[in-house]
Amino acid sequence: MPGAQLYESTLKGVQILGEVSSKPLLSVCTPRDILTKEALTFIVLLHRQFNARRKQLLENRQKVQKQIDSGKPLHYLPETKYIRDDPNWRCLPVHPKLATRKVEITGPPDAKMIINAFNTDVHTYMTDFEDSCAPTWSNMIYGQVNLYDAIRDKIDFTNEKTGKRYKINREGRRVPVMIVRPRGWHLVDAHITVDGEPISGSIMDFGLFFFHNAKYLISQGLGPFFYLPKMEHYKEAELWNDIFCVAQDCLEIPRGTIKATVLIETLPISYQLDEVLYALREHSAGLNCGRWDYMFSTIKRLRNQKQHVLPDRQLVTMKVPFMTNYVKQLIKICHKRGVHAMGGMAATIPIKGDDAKNAVALKAVEMDKLREVNAGHDGTWIAHPGLLETAMGVFQKHMPTPNQLFRQFDDVTITETDLVATKIEGAEWTYKGLNANIYIGLNYMESWLRGLGCVPINNLMEDAATAEVSRLQLWSWVHHKIQLTDTKETVTAELVSKLIDAEVAKLSPTKPGNKFAIAADCLKKEISGVNEVGEFLTTLLYDHITTLGKPVDLSTLK
Repeated sequence: MPGAQLYESTLKGVQILGEVSSKPLLSVCTPRDILTKEALTFIVLLHRQFNARRKQLLENRQKVQKQIDSGKPLHYLPETKYIRDDPNWRCLPVHPKLATRKVEITGPPDAKMIINAFNTDVHTYMTDFEDSCAPTWSNMIYGQVNLYDAIRDKIDFTNEKTGKRYKINREGRRVPVMIVRPRGWHLVDAHITVDGEPISGSIMDFGLFFFHNAKYLISQGLGPFFYLPKMEHYKEAELWNDIFCVAQDCLEIPRGTIKATVLIETLPISYQLDEVLYALREHSAGLNCGRWDYMFSTIKRLRNQKQHVLPDRQLVTMKVPFMTNYVKQLIKICHKRGVHAMGGMAATIPIKGDDAKNAVALKAVEMDKLREVNAGHDGTWIAHPGLLETAMGVFQKHMPTPNQLFRQFDDVTITETDLVATKIEGAEWTYKGLNANIYIGLNYMESWLRGLGCVPINNLMEDAATAEVSRLQLWSWVHHKIQLTDTKETVTAELVSKLIDAEVAKLSPTKPGNKFAIAADCLKKEISGVNEVGEFLTTLLYDHITTLGKPVDLSTLK
């Protein structure tokens, strides 16, 4: 990086409070190979230049929340009407390696997951530092180590318990293209501080991966590809675009080399899809329907309006009005601007030992993927290799071309109120639904506190998004004193706390040394109504998985 000789002055005021080992965990790379002086200088430069904007944009989210609470509806922005109305602009063409994305597999950047993903015959693999990865220091730094090794075909390990060897198989087959999802703008990493404040998790994850791997990926005919999560305003996309430009300039890489897909998983940003693509038009690879987070965001942002309280979570499918309308809007705009419209997650895990139930589950996945491809999506997500045959079969049959960007939807018109059409036919708020939220929330939170962000629960692979749905549904049912459809009980904080305690009593004996008590305490505080509901579960729990050590002597870094 030009100017790297100035790292000593740049690193004044910087501390690393996590262990930086020089021993490889599995293969070749080590944390000290990742946190070099030059790499640290790079992410500190980005943080100092852009962190103030990041914090201001987070504050702006709360201004929007206050407007919604006061009764002001979300709307299409009048100041950007010129962007929406201009039919002529397009995003730059996508990288050839991203032209076909019929099935993408996702998961955290642990070694086993990375190898299994690379050995699955999908087109792309999203490796995830966000919702499916609890942000312990070890997970974050060794995630970077694992990706560095995997890209270079140097990751190889044997499970000590089973003796099974894990190695990427590249012989005679296409290896999936890697896409990296850094943490969202709301997350920081307390293990690196800059001028007395924790570094942005987004900048840390993006910066370390980009610095070490961008040029190597380009040399392999690939590129640095990213997924961008949880944005709520197009100005947050502009921030990412500016970071991309500076990062490419620093490493003397042509602007536009980075390609990024934005996850549309918050309600406010669904009113600004054209604006997001316009902001990232040199770097865009499309938009993705992050269905579970979108449901969570809808509950959160409309939380003080009783008419928008959602019923039992299993009733909030992709066929209900507000979810269907958001999908139609996304596909129309993506294809109009020449980029991919990616579908949502199939979180099902194959059910071993019960062929009948497994067949029913796979049929549901098939129908969901059929809905997506017929709607106009250019690809979809799976969480388990066992779903590949089903998902790929649907997309290969109904979309034999690499994508279907040629399908235009000029006749689709989605109004401002269509995006909040939350009235659901046959809606019920049941005792079973209440307990389901408690069970899923507790189990996920407890696993997250032990450093696991991707958790199988009830034959589904759950991540932070589904736990967030549980938390916000519990809060909203209590806050609005919802009467259960079946038992006619009124949902109160006392009732939910009692049910949480009962569930913990059942679950605790099954996991010695568990952290259910911490999870239960957090959940009960959230639904009590004493404090304002938290923006994110992950920020509420972060201190519980954070262990800060003595500052690392930066002069000892490579």
